[in-house]
Amino acid sequence: MTDFSTDVPVSNFLRTIIENDLSAGRYQSKKWAGVPGPASVQANAPKDSARIRTRFPPEPNGYLHIGHAKSICLNFGLARDYGGICHLRFDDTNPEKEEQEYVDAIKDTVQWLGFSWTNNGQENMYFASDYFEYMYDFAQALIQGGYAYIDMQSPEEMRANRGTLTSPGTNSPWRDRPAEESLQLFIEMREGKHPNGSMALRAKIDMASPNINMRDPVIYRIRHAEHHRTGNQWPIYPMYTFAHPIEDALETITHSICTLEFEDQRPFYEWVLEKLVSLGKLNEPLPRQYEFARLNLNHVVTSKRKLLQLVKENHVNGWDDPRLPTLAGLRRRGYTPESLRLFCDRIGVSKSDSRIDYSVLEQALRDSLDPVADRAVAVLDPLKLVITNYPENQQEECSAPKNPHNPEQGRRSFPFTRELWIERDDFREEPPKKYFRLFPGNQVRLKYGYVVRCTGCVKDEQGNITEVHAEYLPDTKSGTPGADSVKVKGNITWVSAKFAQPATFRIYDRLFTDAHPDGHDKDFLACINPNSMQTVQGWLEPGTQTTPGAHWQFERLGYFTVDPDSGEIPVINRSVTLRDSWI
Repeated sequence: MTDFSTDVPVSNFLRTIIENDLSAGRYQSKKWAGVPGPASVQANAPKDSARIRTRFPPEPNGYLHIGHAKSICLNFGLARDYGGICHLRFDDTNPEKEEQEYVDAIKDTVQWLGFSWTNNGQENMYFASDYFEYMYDFAQALIQGGYAYIDMQSPEEMRANRGTLTSPGTNSPWRDRPAEESLQLFIEMREGKHPNGSMALRAKIDMASPNINMRDPVIYRIRHAEHHRTGNQWPIYPMYTFAHPIEDALETITHSICTLEFEDQRPFYEWVLEKLVSLGKLNEPLPRQYEFARLNLNHVVTSKRKLLQLVKENHVNGWDDPRLPTLAGLRRRGYTPESLRLFCDRIGVSKSDSRIDYSVLEQALRDSLDPVADRAVAVLDPLKLVITNYPENQQEECSAPKNPHNPEQGRRSFPFTRELWIERDDFREEPPKKYFRLFPGNQVRLKYGYVVRCTGCVKDEQGNITEVHAEYLPDTKSGTPGADSVKVKGNITWVSAKFAQPATFRIYDRLFTDAHPDGHDKDFLACINPNSMQTVQGWLEPGTQTTPGAHWQFERLGYFTVDPDSGEIPVINRSVTLRDSWI
């Protein structure tokens, strides 16, 4: 069996950073009290046994997609490889869009991918909402230290006064209000005394900074909204850019790994932490932020807004539709944790944006399943083949390896009978050039069975072919001494019409015909592939176990898996073809 795991991880710039930090002893003095907390909690804590701490910090406002798989594998993988711990943290600071359903789905997905946030009996799963009191206290400290103020400009005014990439911003008329006044207003915001949008807390940095993100960014806004965990306890919520560095510091994260869109936010990340250290709220060593290129995959959209639109407008059948790039959808389609980890290993980590072709993801699944998946035969577009010289009530067993790469998986057996199902495409009354399958007068091998000679076909009143007739050559059965006595070029698959199992097959293709469906102001909905799912009724090799989640390679057709919602007649999803059909 081929092993696609890597004994030696492929080096990248993040591994180099971590190795240099460990060599320099940058985090040797790091402490951990067993729970997240500020300086007052961590000051007298013992030395942290984890050499590094990373985190996977999703917002629970949707289902995870293939891009998140890269971040999960990266953060949990680095912690594992360097004797560290990776936290699962939910950045739930936006109450209108977050739900417990998404929290549960994210936890399930991370575990399904093969990772755990439990280390030595300690569950390192945290929520930003657990830190709201700390963040509120830190914001008050910034106000008292002269580093933040309450601004009463409208959001539109703030936006207009922010400036542009080539012109500086304009100071707010409230920028120099006394700290005591800002503090009182902030307390009133906390008490719910002011309406949404009437005021906000802003950091006081530099309205002329060349980095627009440093032009007095908002750090708290009023939101009279119910939170999925804290209810109506809080009418104010921190902005993500303020909460993010604080969450990292409270959890003593060492390497805060983000995607490239956060690169311009790194100066504010550092400003927040440095100011809170100077105010005695946090201890050093502080976490450091590093950015890597996000995953851009052809033929998909990963915007949560667009994925939500696809679901809400019924362009797809829920978040776990097998055509979606959500991990729930890929899982239902038949992608395995091993295949997704292999894919993430292959695409690597860099600081340069690039696009990955969807075929790379598909090949990872093929390479993951090929060594382990049982083989079987299925017929998706059935056409009856009648062996006219084979006795009507006779049957005999044929056999084949379950997996040709792994003899230890054993063999499977199935009956040969007078009437068989074959693929409609395996017969042509008038064959094109270089067509070596069934046509009148031609001989082919029924794989694992006999050589047969086609004698003709039967048509209905409309001229549609309903049956193909052939005669078998008795001394040519596979595995017998006479099997090679007749040489043929064609080799086709079949199942016994008498014993085959009925099944419903869902044939999935790429959801979008355009490689960049959401690029260059395109209407991504106009790029939907009208043939992204087709449902057909077919037949399975008898004896095939149709337990939900089971995988096979159906010979000549591709890799398939049983849908979790299968009933008495199994529903089987095509995961991927045997080769890239989009070449």
